[in-house]
Amino acid sequence: MSSGAEQALPPAPSRKREGEIRFAGYASVFDRVDRGGDIVRAGAFAASLREGRPVPLLWQHRPGAVVGTIETLAEDARGLRVVARVTHPTAAKLVERGALTGLSFGYRVRAARGEGPRELLALDLAEVSLVAAPMQPLARVIAVEGGSILPAPKAWGGGSPKG
Repeated sequence: MSSGAEQALPPAPSRKREGEIRFAGYASVFDRVDRGGDIVRAGAFAASLREGRPVPLLWQHRPGAVVGTIETLAEDARGLRVVARVTHPTAAKLVERGALTGLSFGYRVRAARGEGPRELLALDLAEVSLVAAPMQPLARVIAVEGGSILPAPKAWGGGSPKG
């Protein structure tokens, strides 16, 4: 029987270096209105992910501030799940200590419908960022390697997300 932390954060494909950390989380949560009035729908990232382009892990959406590498990106029932390695020492410490748990993503709209809220149906994923204040409050780091699963947002109905 595996623990919730093992399910949330799969085994590392390579050894981590001193000062690095690995985390799992959600860069997007489906079917929830964000602070900008958008709702990302399931399947919105499917075409972009199939194309297999590299997606950088950035600090606060800054193009020149790469803080690590993304190991896996996939849609699941909850949203866009990410497993990443943070190699920047300051960013790694903040994530490891739980001081920075926000996740976000940069994108270009391929297909959308409606207004207030706007439904995002197909997106080109450009980047994933560690952020202090995510546009989608439920987009968070949920587990850190060597640590425990972080408390699930109350809006998820309690319990820890399973990967």
